[in-house]
Amino acid sequence: METNQAVATLSALALETRLDIFRLLVRAEPEGLPAGDIARALKVQPNTLSTHLAILSRAGLLQSERDGRSIIYRVQLDRLRTLVLFLLQDCCGGNAELCAPILAELSPCC
Repeated sequence: METNQAVATLSALALETRLDIFRLLVRAEPEGLPAGDIARALKVQPNTLSTHLAILSRAGLLQSERDGRSIIYRVQLDRLRTLVLFLLQDCCGGNAELCAPILAELSPCC
């Protein structure tokens, strides 16, 4: 990941509502959620939600798929992985023992 991509990705998450959307969709993996369910769960107006979903999608954090009349949104876990690896790329100057606690907390999630 290039620095400008990381900045764009982090920028897309730098608003409470968008971060809430992203975290909700992470919990909904792998099925994802329709836009209406996201709006209801987070009490966000549909037009506002649409803007947030578009920003997250442009940043490469979400993918969408039409299912009948609904649009299902899913997190792009590869983009999340790439971002986290970018952030930790030079972790602790190559001293793996210092990074071990961070990696240990990430590994049991899935």
